[in-house]
Amino acid sequence: MERLLHYVWKYKLYSPTGLVTTDGLPVSVIDPGIQNTDAGPDFFNAKVKIGETLWAGSVEIHDKASDWLRHNHDKDKAYDAVVLHLVGVNDAGICRTNNEPIPQACLPVPEHVRKNIDWLLRQDLAIPCFHTIREIPPIQLSSWMEALLSERLERKTKDIFLLLDQYGNDWNEVFYILLSRCFGFGINNDAFERLARSLPFRYIQKQRNSSSQVESLLFGQAGMLDEEGNCHYYRLLQQEYKFLKHKFSLAPLDQSVFKSLRVRPASFPHVKLAQLAAIWYRYDTLFSLILEEKDIEQTKKLLQVLPSDYWETHYHFKYASPQKEKRLGFNALNILLINAVVPILFAYGQKNKQDEYCERAISLLERIPPEGNNIISTFSKAGIHVSHAGDTQALIQLKREYCEKKKCLYCRIGFRLLKRV
Repeated sequence: MERLLHYVWKYKLYSPTGLVTTDGLPVSVIDPGIQNTDAGPDFFNAKVKIGETLWAGSVEIHDKASDWLRHNHDKDKAYDAVVLHLVGVNDAGICRTNNEPIPQACLPVPEHVRKNIDWLLRQDLAIPCFHTIREIPPIQLSSWMEALLSERLERKTKDIFLLLDQYGNDWNEVFYILLSRCFGFGINNDAFERLARSLPFRYIQKQRNSSSQVESLLFGQAGMLDEEGNCHYYRLLQQEYKFLKHKFSLAPLDQSVFKSLRVRPASFPHVKLAQLAAIWYRYDTLFSLILEEKDIEQTKKLLQVLPSDYWETHYHFKYASPQKEKRLGFNALNILLINAVVPILFAYGQKNKQDEYCERAISLLERIPPEGNNIISTFSKAGIHVSHAGDTQALIQLKREYCEKKKCLYCRIGFRLLKRV
């Protein structure tokens, strides 16, 4: 209820003539103020006229007036600047720390707003507004999609900045971790990130003269070289890793963290590790090449490196395959661009205040076909048209941060639907 009161106040959804203090004085709202998400009153810098007196200060909102006392605001000087207390239920009088009474009013929630929010939040659907989202004008939906894409890129940028803090602003190391995670392709993302974090990039760089040593580092650290094997190549990797493990004082992961159940052979973690090893064997500073390359097809070619010959006839150390190049496919390359290349370009631009990299990141998304997953198919069935990966990233943000969390009050689509009479 309190969140709804915040919402009604912020967007002035109440009747302008229906706001009256508990003492019977009319309240005119000049400015509802700036919403505060930290400690302290809910809205700062509000301007209200109560009776004939103009007040400037803070506004606090509670479900019940007695919450003011329950939260000990009457003993907290941070709340002495409150000029209006808005409540759903008036069950107590309130005052400042000096016992001076504070004007208080019940905030009326229009019946249509109450009904609409109840209807939205009680929908047992993946998208609460699934049947009504078509009512939103395309221009407003497009504007919201742009904002959602920005939110998603900002969220990914924060994650990258955290990594930079952890790894001494080493962009090569951070991109190594980010790209490695993406090679998990969903089901193994966390496992691949754990692997990268347990195996510093500089160790791989030191062994770049040997393809087998780069592979042995990745497979050995993934715990995939711990079994007996008759294959000559497998034994070679075992020997290489035994030496490198001692050299770098490595502690391998348990192979069980990597999942292969219900994964197609071409997507086995062994194949993905071989493809990843090929990239790090080929490039010493791939991140620099990513920064320089402006052509999307050339960027894909940087990532589409064939693994060693052994993998032409294997999906796994135990399983042979018909002879076939284990080349990254079209969809896999697009996933790497969306989830590794685009975020690192955007974050680099933000960090160094170079807008051209942020613009390149967004331009890349607009040139990549829409992603195909359950989230996107659900929105498509609801009537939302998607043109490119920028749209699909926006919809993923909408689903995960608003629909799943039932934050219809903070969604522009929900806002439009709430205002319906």
